[in-house]
Amino acid sequence: MRKLRTILVDDEPLARRLIRSMLSDLEGIELIAECRNGREAIAAVHGLSPDLMILDVKMPGLTGFDVVRELQSDVMPMVIFSTAYQRYAIDAFDLHAVDYLLKPIAESRLQRAVARALQRVEDAEESENKQPLVGAIDEIARKVADRGDTRSFSPADEKSLAGNRKLAIKDNDSTVLVCIDDIDWIDAAGDYMCVHVEGQTHIMRSTLKSLMERLDPEKFKRIHRSTVVNLDRIIKATPLQKGEYILDLDCGEKLKVSRN
Repeated sequence: MRKLRTILVDDEPLARRLIRSMLSDLEGIELIAECRNGREAIAAVHGLSPDLMILDVKMPGLTGFDVVRELQSDVMPMVIFSTAYQRYAIDAFDLHAVDYLLKPIAESRLQRAVARALQRVEDAEESENKQPLVGAIDEIARKVADRGDTRSFSPADEKSLAGNRKLAIKDNDSTVLVCIDDIDWIDAAGDYMCVHVEGQTHIMRSTLKSLMERLDPEKFKRIHRSTVVNLDRIIKATPLQKGEYILDLDCGEKLKVSRN
């Protein structure tokens, strides 16, 4: 079995020790270096040419995203981001990570992320053009069925849920049902939506246009190219220069309204 030459990047010694321990049990991983910060990570990538980098997002100095931005595509390994903050997951999608792990990291979740990286290698090696191993798996957020205990949602299910004013949002091996009326606001990044509900952020794969078709147009308004707000959540509107506004929501969030 092929082993992925892997570097681990995290500024917390305890986090590195825990992840190292879990990686030692995986046959598909050869841990070749550990880095304490972004600069060490960049140097390790250039010096060791790893296949895979498990990269903490929030580090002092260079963040994990900064590391990715500073590396050239021809030396970029596959990336699995780790973070304690779910809100960073949407940025991980934008940067085409193989996967992301929420701390505290479950061993089973790490195993699945590594399996995706291994599958990515196999898919690329079977490809005639052998594209660089930097792109994301299209179904990063797909639900993996567990012995048939959890069923997939069909278009008919989605239509039924829409009638019940619910959004079905896949979250790893489960599906969260979100009441549409409870949504505070939504921001979009490509084909992924961050749905903010009562202090929590749920990430779903959808276009903004498709999601807007599910929402009440009298209640949810697009205030920016990538932002939608629930009008019932607005408690204050403050005008700015050039015809723009700042909206204060009852959840404590402040959103900018574009002039258009």
